[in-house]
Amino acid sequence: MFDLQLTAEQLEFREAVRDFVTREVKPAAIDSKRLEPFEKPLMMDLLNQAAQMGLRTLALPEDAGGAGADALTTCLLLEELAAGDVDIAVVLGDTALLARQCFNGAMTEAQRKRWLARMADDDGFHLSLIARDDLQERGWSYYGPLPVDADAEPVGSPDLTARRDGKDWIIDGLAPFVSNAPLAKLFIVQAKADDGVVTLIVPRDARGIDVSDSLPAFAGDGERTRWHHGACSAVAFDGCRVSADDQIAQDAAHRSLQADYFARRTVQMAAINVGVARAAYEAAIEYAKIRWQGGRFIVEHQAIGMKLADVAIQIEAARGLVHKAAWASDHPDGVSGGSISDLPWPVVARTFAGHALHHATLESAECFGAMGVMRDMPLQKYVHDTLVLKHSTDSDLTAPLVVAEAIAGFTR
Repeated sequence: MFDLQLTAEQLEFREAVRDFVTREVKPAAIDSKRLEPFEKPLMMDLLNQAAQMGLRTLALPEDAGGAGADALTTCLLLEELAAGDVDIAVVLGDTALLARQCFNGAMTEAQRKRWLARMADDDGFHLSLIARDDLQERGWSYYGPLPVDADAEPVGSPDLTARRDGKDWIIDGLAPFVSNAPLAKLFIVQAKADDGVVTLIVPRDARGIDVSDSLPAFAGDGERTRWHHGACSAVAFDGCRVSADDQIAQDAAHRSLQADYFARRTVQMAAINVGVARAAYEAAIEYAKIRWQGGRFIVEHQAIGMKLADVAIQIEAARGLVHKAAWASDHPDGVSGGSISDLPWPVVARTFAGHALHHATLESAECFGAMGVMRDMPLQKYVHDTLVLKHSTDSDLTAPLVVAEAIAGFTR
């Protein structure tokens, strides 16, 4: 049965994360001195504190040192984190999801035993995936490809090859934009081989791997523009040798990474988007209750009231779709059993959230008047954050074509 009633454990975990965000994360994230510069470094101390709370491994089973959180619980907590800082939410979300997919499905028992112990002993042990999601190569994204000519290789996609050298593998090539790369101590790498695609486990300290300190300038004139969330950089491979023992079985890799990982990440990004918009909404309500104009607080004016009501509706609608998509991720029998319709729910939730929540954040900013665009005010950051989320591949203007295919019963 389709049921979104939260358990006592989910509510308790959510309140603990909300309290941490309210006390520690948000005050640091919206400090005026941090808001003024365009580049905002990742708050590593708070990231590590969140990891110590179990948010880095929350999706791992309890016998593997995690909390055994399902997709819905993960989305609840990522929304709370994103209401404080979107970058911390993206980093922890990526590591938690990749840990679930790898340690709880793709890796062999020997591989899990070797790498899980290292992850459990180090709160700064993050994971990164270098893979090509062919279904998402339809537009611009901060973690996917850039639009190019049809005959050209997408310049944002990993272009990696792997060749045999005895029993080992040798990886060469460049992955220009890799999420979590600056922090990752373990990479899951998919590369083209003679007989298809091979998936390999590569530690950061492996010889022949080079992780850039930062991304190159994105704008044509060399001006640096922040167009991503979390931590992102290029990763180059030059004769990187990987033992055959660190090869993930091809069928397991496809099942855990290609068939499931990208859909779940799409839902997580929608939950993060909800958190950012909620932060803007809460700031607008707080300001509207103290700003006096025309003989009353502006929250009592019809124009402001209508704006805030519209924002509340958009956020609740987006959250409802995110929770439904998360539930469907863990209950595929819900579709086959007729509890919910047979639609690609991750795309439905992410597309609606991308557009509706950027609009909601803009409406929240308008409640501040001219202050909404000032560099030392948080609203300009929230607007920018939702704009980046709106224009990523999994919520761009072509993403709904996946829904159209499901309706029409064909594949492009």
